Amino acid sequence: MAIEAPVKPSSQLPAQYSHLKTNGKRMMTTLQESCSWGSTPDGGMNRLTLNEDDKAVRLWFIEETKKCGCEVRVDEMGNIFAIRPGSNNALPPIGIGSHLDTQPTGGKYDGILGVLSGLEVLRTIHDNNITTYAPLAIIDWTNEEGARFPPAMLASGVWGGAFTTEYGHDRPDLAGTTTLKQELERIGFLGTVPCSYDANPLSAHFELHIEQGPILDAAESSTAVVQGVQSIRWYHVDVVGREAHTGTTPMDRRSDALLGAAKMIVETNRFVTEGELAARGARATIAVINSGPQSINTIAGKVRMGLDIRAPDDADVEAVEKLCRQSFDEICQKHGLSVEIDRFWTSPAIHFDPTMIQCVRASANAIGCEMELVSGAGHDSVYTSRKVPTAMVFSRCRDGVSHNPAEYTRPEDCAASAEVLLGAYLRYDDYLKRTNESKGV
Repeated sequence: MAIEAPVKPSSQLPAQYSHLKTNGKRMMTTLQESCSWGSTPDGGMNRLTLNEDDKAVRLWFIEETKKCGCEVRVDEMGNIFAIRPGSNNALPPIGIGSHLDTQPTGGKYDGILGVLSGLEVLRTIHDNNITTYAPLAIIDWTNEEGARFPPAMLASGVWGGAFTTEYGHDRPDLAGTTTLKQELERIGFLGTVPCSYDANPLSAHFELHIEQGPILDAAESSTAVVQGVQSIRWYHVDVVGREAHTGTTPMDRRSDALLGAAKMIVETNRFVTEGELAARGARATIAVINSGPQSINTIAGKVRMGLDIRAPDDADVEAVEKLCRQSFDEICQKHGLSVEIDRFWTSPAIHFDPTMIQCVRASANAIGCEMELVSGAGHDSVYTSRKVPTAMVFSRCRDGVSHNPAEYTRPEDCAASAEVLLGAYLRYDDYLKRTNESKGV
């Protein structure tokens, strides 16, 4: 009995789609329009999750997608799915998603470009009266940044099964004055659709995002294929010493928690700037440090630090963590301190779906872009990849600057990335069609 060869994604666009082109000028006009809610005088954005500006842009997004024949579903975490029917509506939609919330001092491209590129793909298909094989869903994922309701990627994490809906609803804001569920209710976005793959499935998920790093800009390449997302772990590091008077306590009789913390910071940096771990791209950062009692003439008795460790491979993150734990213990023994390390968030390394990657690769190669990268930051695609085939497109950003009002992606790079997204999406839609036809479905 002959065994049929598996269907592979086409390197070329199907002939009926060869004339399709996104409208880069329209997309940039739309992006700037969307940034009228939450814009800041320095050219940046401050559109925190579920504030009034987020409510306004959500309502705008819904109206714009309805113009393209979309049915809109809002789930229990406020995720918005704008779905345009296909010819086989028994299939779950192919999703194109990112986020519209920003950092408090963020820019106009992080997340926003991904949603607006998806909207441009939708408009291009609709304007040309194309009926895709599977339905198409453009998605705004709630609270990707986590700037108001930690942790990051919260609502896509609920959909992907990493968190329960109850956990997501109960997340307090940083001020401790409200919860995510209360704010969803207040702005009218506490949907009735369960936030889960089982209740609201997708066939696949594409995401376009700015790189947030300098590699594409240095290479003068508009866009890149994203192979996956590196491993990430976050920790609270609590160092305890003894408070004492700075003027009366001899230097050799101190248990200075802040001095110990400073040495820990230096050692953490050394582990990832020397040797094999540095060569393999490991990163470790202490960017948050709080000491007490915050009195100029009192030796610090307590310090809490935030430690972030990342690497392309889980094993290298584990190796950095081990080195940190050993070094921190040695520093504590020398200075009469104690330390507790709480690993409160883990995101294992993600390797995106090979078929999806090939669709992005073929689309990028068609416009002369051949770079392939691993993402150094987490994105909603981390959690969608737990449930469905997922891939990402990176867009070049100037000097790699992000989470900053100076964040900028040139219009021509935005246009090129959207063109890659359109081509990748159409190739995967065609792949699903041919796969089902080969099965007689």
